[in-house]
Amino acid sequence: MLGLISGYMRDMKREFSGYGAAAFGQDALAGVTVAAVALPLALAFGVGSGADAASGLISAIVSAFVIGGLSGASFQISGPTGAMTAILIPLSARFGFSGVLAAGFVSGALLILAGLCRAGRLVNLIPAPVITGFTSGIAVIIALGQLESLFGVKSEGTETLGRAYNIFAHGFHPNLYATAVGAVVILLVLLWPKKWASRVPGSLAGIVFGATACSFLRLPVDTVGNIPQTLMHESRLTTGMLVEVLSQPILVAGTSIAALGMVESLLCGIAGGRMKGEKLNVDRELVAQGLGNILLPFLGGVPATAAIARTSVAIKSGCRTRLTGVTQGAALLLSMFLLGPFMSKIPLAALAGVLIVTAWRMNEWRSIRYIFGRKFRWGEAKFLITLSATVVFDLTIAIAAGVFFAVATFVSKVASIEVTVSEIDPVRLHGRSVPTPHTQVVYVTGPMFFAAMGRFEEAVHAAEAKVLIFSMRGVPYIDTSGAQMLWDFCSQKKKESVLVFFSALQPRVKELLFQAGVAELVGRDSFYETALDAIEAASAMRRA
Repeated sequence: MLGLISGYMRDMKREFSGYGAAAFGQDALAGVTVAAVALPLALAFGVGSGADAASGLISAIVSAFVIGGLSGASFQISGPTGAMTAILIPLSARFGFSGVLAAGFVSGALLILAGLCRAGRLVNLIPAPVITGFTSGIAVIIALGQLESLFGVKSEGTETLGRAYNIFAHGFHPNLYATAVGAVVILLVLLWPKKWASRVPGSLAGIVFGATACSFLRLPVDTVGNIPQTLMHESRLTTGMLVEVLSQPILVAGTSIAALGMVESLLCGIAGGRMKGEKLNVDRELVAQGLGNILLPFLGGVPATAAIARTSVAIKSGCRTRLTGVTQGAALLLSMFLLGPFMSKIPLAALAGVLIVTAWRMNEWRSIRYIFGRKFRWGEAKFLITLSATVVFDLTIAIAAGVFFAVATFVSKVASIEVTVSEIDPVRLHGRSVPTPHTQVVYVTGPMFFAAMGRFEEAVHAAEAKVLIFSMRGVPYIDTSGAQMLWDFCSQKKKESVLVFFSALQPRVKELLFQAGVAELVGRDSFYETALDAIEAASAMRRA
């Protein structure tokens, strides 16, 4: 912990070295630009998480100050995200808003623990198709979760798939006004010119249009409702409430939120670091995310994590230091007090439209086209398995399933050991006499580990000579299963009065065979640099 604090102080000193009014101006302008992007998304993600717009806005504001100020890099922008919404929708339907807040608190504690234990590096072990698959799965969940608001209907159930199915299962009666507003917002955001988006984001234009049109035409659609002008939500978590609702399902949900927060924050840091040429401090980022998510429930904010899109906007807008995020928070706080009455009139269908477009765009289409276009069959399988598991189960199970499948396919590929039992070729003896009695060489190529032992056992059964010489130059690695298999084999051959020699072993392989007791069985003088040396030694031993 002391190392994290001292490292933070060093980074702050370096980050603000030579900082002046011009640099602050850049940070302030970038912060206001990010706030314009973050405002509609914060409102939409708050509602989309099963809470309300105020919870999303509180999350964005507090995250900007707390997580942004303590972040592991100068460019990270955190707040409520679409990916987090995918977890919170079913959680809210099952346990209510108090369950969401309690799970957020649990995730914060786990993120701090992960940072202190330096567990962030585990993200690098997740294959790219798995990450792409669960991102697309999240996009599907977000889109399905917005169908109620888009069509202006109510559904039943606790799972996203079930609620989406029930919308159409018992007679579909949409609010056509809400559907029309949502459809227009979707088209407006999709068709919004890129040259305008640098000044006014399409999502912001969409919700402004929706609120203005519904107010002017007095359309009968559901709206966001009152936006409290305070950072203390009336439904915030209390210690008594935390003790009351904390249960095994909440702990599991908190673990899922923490896992997603870890993955999304660190991937955002990697992507942003490449853009800005700055390396993310992984451990400090996780601690910052944890502290923010522990605080947010007691203010009534939904869980937060780093947001790739908003971080990208910050960097492209000229972000110099973490004051960009702080300025963004100040701009959002100001909007809460100045724009509260207007934001309360935003129709839920407009926010649904913004989220559906966000879901479409969050798919990593470039990676998807690459995986399927290049016909990486195993990559396609990892993608589809993770996507399906994300939609049907949850993100933790999805990542576990994707990683398990990736490990299984990797093991099956590297387990292709080659074992050839060969008679002595007189031509290769370079004038030396053919040894007697009957001698065979067993050529082994490939790693000797548990997954390859079945193939090895089948192959060595073909060896029937009185002298066996293992040539193992092509064995880079041997595990306990491989060493035990050789020990059993040598033990059996010793009972049959068969001499066994080893040649051309890698140093680490030889060390492990000695450790496993194989040398004690065959004799410590039965290991040679080459197969020819072993053949000559075997012949001399027989003659003696």
